[in-house]
Amino acid sequence: MLTTGDKAPLKTVIKDSESNSVSLSERLGKPVVLYFYPKDDTPGCTKEACSFRDWNTDIQKLGVQIIGISKDSPKSHQKFAQKYHLNFELWSDEEHKLMEAFGTWQEKKFIGRKYMGTTRSTFVLDAQGNILKVWEKVNPLEHGQEVYEFLKSKLTSS
Repeated sequence: MLTTGDKAPLKTVIKDSESNSVSLSERLGKPVVLYFYPKDDTPGCTKEACSFRDWNTDIQKLGVQIIGISKDSPKSHQKFAQKYHLNFELWSDEEHKLMEAFGTWQEKKFIGRKYMGTTRSTFVLDAQGNILKVWEKVNPLEHGQEVYEFLKSKLTSS
């Protein structure tokens, strides 16, 4: 998994919720919160998305944008965003290219079964695409506030 100080993979192309091709290189110029999550409309992922939704206005005031990424389809992202009134972008990584580049596509275990899946992880990128902070195994319910507090201390103290 990529870590603090690494350069984010900026040229990896995936799809946004409208099926348009997107890459992180298009978002350079301001900091980005990039969070990877396993699946739309599941309990933990919904709590995390709603936490980011609730803190997004404060995060935007700091000049930072949020992007959520899962392997769900663009159509699934549209339904998920509409159902929970999400106010940030969701990107579709159905071939898990960006997840593999960040190291969030990993072997997981559940009830003795091994499979590949997305680990719940968040990366804060600076305006040039350098990784400032990484969270692994986050608490979905409070993660929006946790990220906001980090951003506020980091961006207002520099």
